[in-house]
Amino acid sequence: MDISRRDLLKAGGALVVSFTFDAAIPRWARAQTQPQDKPLDPSDVDSFLAIHPDGTVTVYTGKVDVGTGLRIAVAQMAAEELGVATDRITVIDGDTAMCPDQGGTGGSTGLTRGGAEVRQAAATARQAFLSLAAERLNRSANELTIVNGVVRLRPDAVVGGGGEGSSIGIGALVGDRRLSLKVDPRIPLQQPSAFTSIGKPLPRPDIPAKCTGRHTYVHDMTVPGMLHARVIQPASIGAYLVAVYESSIREIPDVRVVRIKNFLAVVSKDEWAAVRAARELKATWSESATLPGSDGLDRWTRNADEMRDGGNPIYVRGDMPAVMATAAKKYSATYFWPYQSHASLGPSCALADIKDDGGTIWSSSQGTHGMRQNLSRIFGLAPAKLRVVFLDGSGSYGTNGGDHAAADAVLLSKHLGQPVRVQWSREDETGWDPKGPQQLLEVHAGLDATGRIVAWDTQMWLSNNAPGTRALLAADAAGLPQDHGQGAGAITQNTEPPYAADTGRVIVHWLREAPLPLSNLRAPGKIANVFA
Repeated sequence: MDISRRDLLKAGGALVVSFTFDAAIPRWARAQTQPQDKPLDPSDVDSFLAIHPDGTVTVYTGKVDVGTGLRIAVAQMAAEELGVATDRITVIDGDTAMCPDQGGTGGSTGLTRGGAEVRQAAATARQAFLSLAAERLNRSANELTIVNGVVRLRPDAVVGGGGEGSSIGIGALVGDRRLSLKVDPRIPLQQPSAFTSIGKPLPRPDIPAKCTGRHTYVHDMTVPGMLHARVIQPASIGAYLVAVYESSIREIPDVRVVRIKNFLAVVSKDEWAAVRAARELKATWSESATLPGSDGLDRWTRNADEMRDGGNPIYVRGDMPAVMATAAKKYSATYFWPYQSHASLGPSCALADIKDDGGTIWSSSQGTHGMRQNLSRIFGLAPAKLRVVFLDGSGSYGTNGGDHAAADAVLLSKHLGQPVRVQWSREDETGWDPKGPQQLLEVHAGLDATGRIVAWDTQMWLSNNAPGTRALLAADAAGLPQDHGQGAGAITQNTEPPYAADTGRVIVHWLREAPLPLSNLRAPGKIANVFA
């Protein structure tokens, strides 16, 4: 059953994950069908805002709150522009059927881009409220202001005039009707001197529930008829499945083994049965030595094939080799930063309900719109019929296994024709989540006779940032075509010489391949670069 616009707008005033201490997942997030007729164009004010008759406001943002407090921050930004109290605002984030595509959430872009776009949309709406109220109150818009959601005369306005009264609430002005406005970048924003919320201490509504165990996460999501699944990961990277011995779990009732080429999973209506089956199922995998040893990883990195012989200079000042050759003293040091697991506190989880060429996915992905496009492409689904709903997951400081768990769930749900919930184990998360990349840095400094630094040379060996979307484990195992992009984030930042040397250079040796799947880790590369 489709959700009507009226139900959708009513849902905007209901409790949501971010602003309630109720353990229940909100109705709009539970819906297994797409809301109808919701504006999503980022150039439309209605894509970001809905005003309800009681004066409450729903803000929709494509950015997501990954524990950073984005929801309350976006609510504050919108509140300042709209002239309403923050506690009158509900924020819905990352639902592809309800929120505009503002790109993935990474670094500070949740606010610098996502929040800024919401703020400009709210400023455009504020100007519209003043114009509408001016007609109703028979006043000039310049004489009006908005305080606590009510349009009223400014303190310096001349008393008198016609109209329906001296004030009117924004709910009465708009009340579940669309503004049908384009976001106007020319409309000025509220000045910091006028702020009533930003810059002041404000409790985060999610903290009490998180501290008391009442907050809801993607792990808590269930739907009728759902199956629990556990994926049996390969014995090693590059291994393929030789044989599966289903008789090894014959004593566990109501368990089904699913094999799709090299993808192997067990499903059951009972979660504990699926867990037991995953632990006890016997299978034979091919294995080969595909990884360098941990002890020699720095040497492997130093000697691996490069994208370009001699490396890529990213900073050059003066004739560094000539000055270094004549330096009175020379110092060198080598620093190695190993692979780092994201090691999220809670293992990755996702739920998918795929029907025909569409359906719904519940995920903690940092880029729900990008996930929808990627999974549609891989699994032959129609993006317009596929909905990704963001629900809180475990913090990752980058990209953990959440997108992989979602792909697992989609593959199984599409294959079985039922909703499937996939939760990784701690071993899955540690072994198969994308890793923060390894880095090898060689630093050389040349000093003159007085001890002044005259030359600086940094050589870096880094895994290449290959274009395309990162490959998903389930798609590779099932033999489905996909991108094999590789991303380690802004890994070369903060590599310029930290001292005022007259000459210097930084050369990056981009490695053609990486032994492990990579993902940016918090402050990608900067820790190692600054330390070196």
